[in-house]
Amino acid sequence: MNTPPQRPSVLFVCVHNAGRSQMAAAFLTHLGGDRVRVRSAGSAPADTVNPAVVEAMAEVGIDISAEAPKVLTVEAVQDSDVVITMGCGDTCPVFPGKRYLDWELPDPAGRGVDAVRSIRDEIEKRIRGLLDEIVQ
Repeated sequence: MNTPPQRPSVLFVCVHNAGRSQMAAAFLTHLGGDRVRVRSAGSAPADTVNPAVVEAMAEVGIDISAEAPKVLTVEAVQDSDVVITMGCGDTCPVFPGKRYLDWELPDPAGRGVDAVRSIRDEIEKRIRGLLDEIVQ
């Protein structure tokens, strides 16, 4: 009897959980399906997801309008295999045995959809590469 492979768990973290981490989580959920568990959080979550981010994702057929920023918890980090930070600096807790990646990406806060598109496209490219690495 074969045991199914463990689904890798990925946590995306940025400060407000209103832009970059929301886009990354949405792309990984969309492209990875049930092969991966996905979470996102922020060290100081905003009240709502950036409307320009929602619009930019809708342009590629991904609806994140119902998403809400979530606060980063120690448990979320402990339950993740891969933690990808996007500008949260020293506020992200670090635990041994986790794989940490820091993606330096421009913050979409305060930018219009035209500026968000290039950030979105870079995130999609990185998510496709990550999927190739973590999913068998």
